[in-house]
Amino acid sequence: MTTVHDSPLNRLSVLSTLVDAAFAFVRGRTKSGLVLLGAAALSRRVPGIGTAASVLLRLVRRLR
Repeated sequence: MTTVHDSPLNRLSVLSTLVDAAFAFVRGRTKSGLVLLGAAALSRRVPGIGTAASVLLRLVRRLR
C-alpha cells in the first residue's frame, strides 16, 4: 500500500516545483528559486507545500 508521501501526485508536485525553481534561476530570480528549492525539499514531508509556495510567489509577483 502506498502512503500519501509516495503517491505519484506527490512526486509530480515535487517535480513541478523543481521545474518552477529551475525557471526562476534561469530568469535571474535567485531568491524565488531558493524558496522553491526549499519548498520542493519540504514537500516530501509536507504534501502540497511546493504548490502553495509556487502559487504564493506568483501572486506576490503579480501584486508588485
